[in-house]
Amino acid sequence: MIRAVFFDFVGTLITKAGENVTHQNIVREVLKRAGREDLDPIKLWEEYEAESSALFKELAGKPYIKIRDVDTDAMKKVAERYGFEVPADFWDISIEMHRRYGQLFSDAKRTIEALKKMGFHVGIVTDSDNDYIRAHLDALGILDLFDTITTSEDAGFYKPHPRPFQLALERAGVKPEEALYVGDNPSKDCVGAKNIGMTSVLLDPEGKKRELWNNCDFVVSRLGELLDIVRGLND
Repeated sequence: MIRAVFFDFVGTLITKAGENVTHQNIVREVLKRAGREDLDPIKLWEEYEAESSALFKELAGKPYIKIRDVDTDAMKKVAERYGFEVPADFWDISIEMHRRYGQLFSDAKRTIEALKKMGFHVGIVTDSDNDYIRAHLDALGILDLFDTITTSEDAGFYKPHPRPFQLALERAGVKPEEALYVGDNPSKDCVGAKNIGMTSVLLDPEGKKRELWNNCDFVVSRLGELLDIVRGLND
């Protein structure tokens, strides 16, 4: 019997396209503050993304360090190449741009609301700093929809380490076999959840991760498909 449904955040509730727009505007604001609007913001965004992704991949399953520090270091690496300084309030810029430009998947809110009406505990388990996730959820108008929010900052580790998932289960008061976890990363989300006994669901809207589908119990192209999955599991 499934009693709780947990979600990842970036790429699961909010779109990667919206995240790209957000990060492009972060770079634009940094260049504006630095007086370097002569530089191509898209080119620098691509370099920033590459630096950030490389740093973040190294953290998978490892003890938590602040994402604000990871992202700031990535921006500083790019800035050094072009001879400008990163503003001291870079993280404030980042949070503000996430508040402005974050974009939910079209069926995210109604799916969450439907799950709550069906009586499920609905939570988030995400690799995130607490200030970032709460500010972002508030700006999206969905903060109050979640019964619990568990971050890597809370857990002290990054997914797929078991601790973020275990802490979320403890907070919800459910057993692993009573919980379903939805994410967009087969290696971190599906494997991490399955390793502790949760049912895993991969969101793969364009079917680009087909070679890793075997890591997951279910694969969906839309969040709304979760409703049929939980009904079927509870029949």
